Amino acid sequence: MPSSSPPQDQRTHIIIVGAGIIGVCTAYYLTRHPKFSQETHKITIIESTRPASGASGKAGGLLALWAFPSQLVPLSFKLHEELAEQYNGEEEWGYRRLQTVSLEGNLTKNARKTKKKSDIGLPDDLDWVRNDIMESWSKLSGKDSTAQVHPYKFTMFMLRRAQESGVNLVLGKVLKLNYSSKGNAVESVIYQPVGSSVDASNGDRSSALDSQSRIMQGDKIVVTVGPWTSRLLPTCPVSGLRAHSITITPSRPVSAYALFTELKLAKGKYTSPEIYARKDEVYICGEGDNYVEVPETTDDVEVLKERCEELVKYSGIVSNELQSGRITRRQACYLPVVDVPSTSGPLIGHTNSQNLYMASGHSCWGINNAPGTGKVMAEILLDGEATSADLTSLDPRKYFVSGNFQCD
Repeated sequence: MPSSSPPQDQRTHIIIVGAGIIGVCTAYYLTRHPKFSQETHKITIIESTRPASGASGKAGGLLALWAFPSQLVPLSFKLHEELAEQYNGEEEWGYRRLQTVSLEGNLTKNARKTKKKSDIGLPDDLDWVRNDIMESWSKLSGKDSTAQVHPYKFTMFMLRRAQESGVNLVLGKVLKLNYSSKGNAVESVIYQPVGSSVDASNGDRSSALDSQSRIMQGDKIVVTVGPWTSRLLPTCPVSGLRAHSITITPSRPVSAYALFTELKLAKGKYTSPEIYARKDEVYICGEGDNYVEVPETTDDVEVLKERCEELVKYSGIVSNELQSGRITRRQACYLPVVDVPSTSGPLIGHTNSQNLYMASGHSCWGINNAPGTGKVMAEILLDGEATSADLTSLDPRKYFVSGNFQCD
């Protein structure tokens, strides 16, 4: 049977499951809340592999005031700016403002012959995009409403700040939430410490509870595991969408743009890579897929070589600087999406179970909305309600019922 942890002190113990950007920002803003004190509160983040090992380390990091949901975006965009000013984000995690444009190109055999840049009027500083394949472009947003961060660097920086304020990081895979005898409240989590010999990869999660698993008692438990949410909350309508991406060090520095492309390959056939120029590299991602279910951990995510090679090919056609650049990463991650027609998510706040909270389903805007999510979660956990944003339509209790529904 699982071994229980030694008796804890009398502080309120908040357990955050998942050390991605949402969990880390929740921990950070808890430590900045006026009611937080290390004498009265204990915060533990428990992570199954490594911090930022999923989308929090592999996403594009685009920030935009035109993202969704509208209830959260203005707050989070402002907090990103404030954090960058407070901690020198430009140097620490690549924060900067940038412009966003839409590009339409023609890669068919019958595409028009080479034309001058003035034919479609591309901005002068967008000189790393080939003119001869582009047919039109439009400005989507400027530096007043669009910015970027390097997700991994941002997440790790925020984690270090949280740890400096007393947050504890535990490496272990949470196998189960322990409910009260009535099934209406969560009292603890059962987890498998990283490095133990217990193997739950065969899908029989209860079998891993018989050896080398531990119980961590908590007063408030927050689930921030993104596409893995339904592993702990089976009725929660959050699933995973796999997204492939690559990073390239270009042959020369390129200007700060995010490009949303639509490239015609043949009649009725298009591809639409997104290309984000960072300070010292360029990030390229493709369309998502749900061909493969979310695996056990981030270490088990399958990266399809052909999907990455497509991104290499088409980004190289768009830009000579990318074609002659050096590929530094081929990777894939899962984005957490809410499978409810009436909302695009995320789901943030209390669940139907006492002491159990969640923040998940941020789709492609998790990095964008992480500071805002962390701040409102801190308010919910320490004040009882969110005051910085109206989360009424994002309340998890509107979309699923949590609880211990397992049969003996």
